[in-house]
Amino acid sequence: MNLFFRMLWVIATALLSRRRLEPLDVSELTFRVLPNDLDVNLHINNGRYLTIADLGRIDMMLRTGMVRTLVRQRWAPILGGATVRFRRSLLPFQRYRLKTRLLCWDAKWVYMEHVFETMDGELAAVVWVKGLFKAGSRTVPTSDVLEAMGRHYDSPPMPPEVFAWQTAEQAMAESARAA
Repeated sequence: MNLFFRMLWVIATALLSRRRLEPLDVSELTFRVLPNDLDVNLHINNGRYLTIADLGRIDMMLRTGMVRTLVRQRWAPILGGATVRFRRSLLPFQRYRLKTRLLCWDAKWVYMEHVFETMDGELAAVVWVKGLFKAGSRTVPTSDVLEAMGRHYDSPPMPPEVFAWQTAEQAMAESARAA
């Protein structure tokens, strides 16, 4: 509930925006650190970054037309992993920018980046997420989603740092299974 009004604002502005996005464009949103975003250190709570990143993905999905496709096909976007790198605190009432972009994809996963920066361009945090699309219990291939949207793109190459993240994730999963 604590992000409900921000979510309504993102949805309304995305739907009313004349600026549509292509899947490889960057979505930019501006927010302000509110009191309910803070932790005991009086800066934005670590978990809040992931929640606000959701708003960036909502904006991106609405402005690319993906939401229409997902609703029509009854497909659901599901996150499968995330990693966050914190660089600088965002303080009470400070304005900041969230930039969301699609990095790359494979047959199953879509990889996205969320960059949180101060209004003067200083990096506050970077969030990478990977997600997929489900139709019931079935995973929908990424190529099917793009095709249903009427888009025909080849994925940009996976950045080496994202590949390293995925390698580390696989090692973490194997370690957990062995425990």
